[in-house]
Amino acid sequence: MKHGFLVLAACLVVSGCSRGPDKTPLLVYSPHGKDLLSTFEREFEAVHPDVDVRWLDMGAQDVYERVATERNNPQADIWWGGPMTSFERAAEESLLAAYRPTWAAEVPPEAKSEEDFWFGTFYTPEVIMYNRTMLSDSGAPSDWDDLLDPKWRGKIILRSPLASGTMRTIFCAIIQREAQRSGDSSAGFVWLQKLDRNTKTYVADPTQLYLRIAREEAPLSVWDMPDVEFQIHRNNDPFAYRIPTSGTPVLVEGIAIIRGAQHPVAAREFYEFVTSKASILEAARQFYRVPVRSDIPRDSLPDWIRAHPWKPMSVDWRVLARHEQQWMQYWDDHVKGTGASIQTSP
Repeated sequence: MKHGFLVLAACLVVSGCSRGPDKTPLLVYSPHGKDLLSTFEREFEAVHPDVDVRWLDMGAQDVYERVATERNNPQADIWWGGPMTSFERAAEESLLAAYRPTWAAEVPPEAKSEEDFWFGTFYTPEVIMYNRTMLSDSGAPSDWDDLLDPKWRGKIILRSPLASGTMRTIFCAIIQREAQRSGDSSAGFVWLQKLDRNTKTYVADPTQLYLRIAREEAPLSVWDMPDVEFQIHRNNDPFAYRIPTSGTPVLVEGIAIIRGAQHPVAAREFYEFVTSKASILEAARQFYRVPVRSDIPRDSLPDWIRAHPWKPMSVDWRVLARHEQQWMQYWDDHVKGTGASIQTSP
């Protein structure tokens, strides 16, 4: 009970929502950020005044771990956002409730659970982000391997992958790619060690990442395209990005109802509301999200989506989901902080 009380208290502090004695409390775990979450909280409550939406914004890996920890006493009703690999793992561990939304047929098979435990909402391509006041577009790295050039030593800031679904996806996709290219299962960790050599520091959250790059502490990072677009257009940060030319991992962000949710009716209503055509388009236009649904007319999407085509990296998502935790623990134990010991050029 103590843990549940702390979760609820933190949620109320973060969401700042009002409470009513006759309202159904609906708790949402999400990495989507306070701007998006507060907007849809307000809009949903306007249509459903009998529901009090509360949300807790945290990294995607933190969401998974919290849902797993609360298995026997679920606190949240909805999990909204994070990579499909986390949702797949949660489904295999019986942490999610099956629910088939009204738009289920508009999502490709690879972007949803076969058993309806989760469905894809947004595509999230990964990019090389840079401070445009420090680097020109032609001077910025254009592909993943370019980041290993010794000229970038001490000029890269990364978010720690331990709590970040985005960084876990990038690191694990690189591990897979290097194993496929070389036939050596350790090659990906060697690549990440070379990246570590050029990395100035790892930060704990996206806010610190944006602040440090904007303050010109280093010019480079890797992050996801939608969030970089948001920072450029909504917060006027001096960022730009390159989509890796050889291909980039494009993760599918999901949504699910948590198994044992205390308010399943309100959870289904919220699920349908935030994934409706109108909400998906609002998320694309205001929060720079790329819709998964195939029934969203392309000409209704923002110009930045249509202007930035990407080449998906070949990723075996099931293998990634199965090994992600093991790979990231190995990186933390044996790779992080060891790059300085490398003497040879990449």
